[in-house]
Amino acid sequence: MPYLELSLRTTEDRQPRYERALEDLGALSVTLLDADADTPNERAILEPGVGQMPVWPTLVLTALFDAGTDPLALLAALEAFDPELDWTGAAFRTVEDQDWERAWLDTFRPMRFGARTWIVPWNQDLPEEATGADAAVVRLDPGLAFGSGTHPTTALCLRWLDGLAAGGRLQGARVLDFGCGSGILALAALKLGADAAVGVDNDPQALTATADNARRNGVDDRLAVYLPGDEPEATYPVVVANILATALDALAEHLAARVASGGRIALSGILRGQEDELLQRYGAWFDQLQVATEEDWVRIDGVRR
Repeated sequence: MPYLELSLRTTEDRQPRYERALEDLGALSVTLLDADADTPNERAILEPGVGQMPVWPTLVLTALFDAGTDPLALLAALEAFDPELDWTGAAFRTVEDQDWERAWLDTFRPMRFGARTWIVPWNQDLPEEATGADAAVVRLDPGLAFGSGTHPTTALCLRWLDGLAAGGRLQGARVLDFGCGSGILALAALKLGADAAVGVDNDPQALTATADNARRNGVDDRLAVYLPGDEPEATYPVVVANILATALDALAEHLAARVASGGRIALSGILRGQEDELLQRYGAWFDQLQVATEEDWVRIDGVRR
């Protein structure tokens, strides 16, 4: 079934009002895209910090309506809903239906991280290299959650976990994945030998995706998910937090308190140039802090005193 699509360029401060008007007038979905995605100064946004929902300074807002919606009548209703908003830049087109959440599977292929870790789409066959008894294979369907392993921030964390496993530090361990997204890091830890894992995320869709992926991988009895603040007040020998630098800064004391003495932490979602401040911040609790980089992204890891 086709849909009527409305698209409009706007700014961060006015976006909530436009989105509210569209939703109240029957939009089936509203999507936000970076209006300057092709410019050198594009501001990357991955996972929001806990309790935050950042957007780009200038964005394109796209809404889908039923195919039978009259564009002129819709515009009149939107203008009446909030007369101070400017709808003159709105553009309409008809789009065909497709399974948007599954479209990424056409290009997502099995990927290897480190010596043993494989991330494989749930609907694809294992590559021959991933069929060995020592392979740690995660069958993944991110759904609406962030985290498929394709981004450097996730890749850096997966290689770190693979390295911990090679050193025997994951065997029988309990792992905290803070900002779990699709659950990819918690699942990889379990497949690499961890005994149990806890996933924390401020997005309920992420918790649903993590729980679904845990069932898909047969480890749902060893992985629990929580909203921030609801997780057990426990310490863990391994903690990984793949979120944003601002959130890592704000949550430093909280995350440090979750790492057992002698335990390991990995922090990712950090752009080059942001690491110095975080190294100083986490140096209050951690030794052997070191930096790994991939493209424009940084991972920091260290050992709890």
